[in-house]
Amino acid sequence: MSRSSAIRIFIADDHPIVRQGLRRIVEADAGMALSGEAGDAAALLDALEATVTDVVLLDVSMPGAPFLDTLRDLRARHPSIRVLVLSVHPEDQWAVRALRAGASGYLTKDHSPDQLLEAIRRVYRGGKYVSPTLAEQLAKHLDGGGGRAPHELLSDREFEVMRRLGSGLTVSQIAGELALSAKTVSTYRTRILQKMAVATNADLVRYAAKFGLIA
Repeated sequence: MSRSSAIRIFIADDHPIVRQGLRRIVEADAGMALSGEAGDAAALLDALEATVTDVVLLDVSMPGAPFLDTLRDLRARHPSIRVLVLSVHPEDQWAVRALRAGASGYLTKDHSPDQLLEAIRRVYRGGKYVSPTLAEQLAKHLDGGGGRAPHELLSDREFEVMRRLGSGLTVSQIAGELALSAKTVSTYRTRILQKMAVATNADLVRYAAKFGLIA
C-alpha cells in the first residue's frame, strides 16, 4: 500500500514518550501514516478540524474535558472517524462506557505493537475491537447487569463524579473540573451513595482504591 492510500492515524495522548512510541509503531507499518498528534482534548478537537484522519488513538486520561465528553464531541463532529481508545485503565473501568459513547475499540497499553496494529486495521474496516474479557462484560450488560460491580451501574456522569470523590476531591473542586454547579455535584453525590449502598465519602475513597478507580 502506498503512503497516499495508507490509513491515516492521529495520536492523542498527553505523554510525549507514549506519543513517540506510538508514532514509531505507526510509521514502521507501510500501510499506515501519521496525520497528527495532540496532548490534550482541546488541541485534538481543534486539529481534527483541519486534518484528514481515519483513526484516532485516544488516551483516556488526557487533560481537558472529561474523557467521555471528548469522545462524544469527537464522534458528533467527525462521524466518519474511527476511535480506538488506548488506556492504562483495566477494561472493567472504561471500556463498556467508551464503546457506548462511540468508540470502535478499547485496548490497554500493555498489549503488543502487533495487537495495536491489528486493532487499528479492524476499526478502520468498520469493525469493533474487543478482547474476550471485554466481550464477556458486554454480554453481562446485554443481560441486564447481573453480577456487575456497583460502580458499573452508575451513569457516565455519576461515574466521573464518583471517581473524583474517591480521589478525595471536594464538591467545589469537582464542580470546577466538570463545569457543573456545586448543587448539581451534590445531587450526583447523593445518587451515587444510594446506588452504591455506602454512607460517606470515606467509603467511596476505600471503594475507589480497591477497584483502582482513582481519578
